[in-house]
Amino acid sequence: MENSKDLKSLFKQYVIPSVASMWVFSLYSMVDGAFVSRGVGSEALAAINISMPFINTLFALSVLFSTGASTIVSITLGKGDTKKASEYFSLNTVVLVLISIVMIVVSLLNLDKLCLFLGGTESTFSYVKGYLGIIILFIPCYLISYSLELLIKCDGYPHLSTIGVVISAITNIVLDYIFVIKLNWGVEGAALATGIARVFSISFFLIHFLKRKGKLRFCKFKFDFSFIGRVVSIGLPDCTTEASLGIIVLLFNQCILRFIGEDALVSYSVVCYINTLVISTMMGVSQGLQPICSFYYGKGDYKSVLNLLKISLSTIKKASIIGFFVVIIFSEAITSMFIDKSNLDLFRYTVLTLRISSFAFLIVGYNIIVSGFCVSTGKSFFASIIALGRGLVIISLTLVVMIVLFGGKGIWLATFVSELIIFVIASLILNKRKKELSSMCSEDLNQISA
Repeated sequence: MENSKDLKSLFKQYVIPSVASMWVFSLYSMVDGAFVSRGVGSEALAAINISMPFINTLFALSVLFSTGASTIVSITLGKGDTKKASEYFSLNTVVLVLISIVMIVVSLLNLDKLCLFLGGTESTFSYVKGYLGIIILFIPCYLISYSLELLIKCDGYPHLSTIGVVISAITNIVLDYIFVIKLNWGVEGAALATGIARVFSISFFLIHFLKRKGKLRFCKFKFDFSFIGRVVSIGLPDCTTEASLGIIVLLFNQCILRFIGEDALVSYSVVCYINTLVISTMMGVSQGLQPICSFYYGKGDYKSVLNLLKISLSTIKKASIIGFFVVIIFSEAITSMFIDKSNLDLFRYTVLTLRISSFAFLIVGYNIIVSGFCVSTGKSFFASIIALGRGLVIISLTLVVMIVLFGGKGIWLATFVSELIIFVIASLILNKRKKELSSMCSEDLNQISA
């Protein structure tokens, strides 16, 4: 068993780069929106928000295979089977390439229908189509770059994941300024900047694996459907967590259009950017925890697994409180990044909605950590309960109830109420899982004593 000090050091070594990567990704998405809002207009900003469910779907697909594969690869490395881990790594990458090709063809053939389904209106349809038409061409980079980012951590190089994401972020910000502000290419320029930035990211990660510096490398493999099944079952909870962002945005967009009005979509765009930043922080802690937790779980060191859980819960508690107060205190400054104060009514309304939405930040991290912990210890069913509740079932029901009770104002309360319900469920699941692992620790001690 590792001592507590060593575990804290290892936890920081993996979590800090993971959180930094997620922050950078979220921040350059926010900068993307800020450039479009300033360079094109509020309708274009709303159009990008309308497009986000599709982007989230791409990322969710990548998370599905990336989280599942990284967990299996970490457990396999923990058992000392480097050759098998490399085969799993190679197979997962090829599967993502095949999925990317299918998605490009299907999406381009149904682009108009896709834009309408996402909620494109008469004033935003052309913006949505122009943005997605470019993004679709870069689907392979979206799916594969995140997978390589996670697996490079499993390979023992967590700092490289941060470097890769920072390279991508800087590229995106610089190209946003050139394409959107200087060249006036509009939303198409923003999409092109994002796509090229992804190309830089995937290139950086591929260089590492092709140089064969670590344990993981591309190699020959047999197509193993049982492995794919395990990847999907393990990755489903985190996939659902990410997909929930897209589902929630789509659901909320439709409700806002019906019960409040199109102007409120701009306010919700700002809420979404901040929500993505906060959730990405929590996801970063969860994803940093998972490979090391899976490694010790694969070794049978359950005491270290429980210690890692304790460390992660303490970290997420601090992050939740800080995130909440930062948004409450600086809500006007945040809003001014996207909306000019000359539009005073919209500005004030956005500040209000942002503050109301921020109460969910106090508990969402706990729910994400519990789900991630269950995934990393082989209990994907429990994780799926939490993820599906957050991403579809509970939030949908809560949204309907809040609208019935409070009308359009209830839309802004729905997320907090939903996360509160999931908090109760997650607490029950975590208590059960902790008892199981504690019991396994006791059995190991008895065997050692015998």
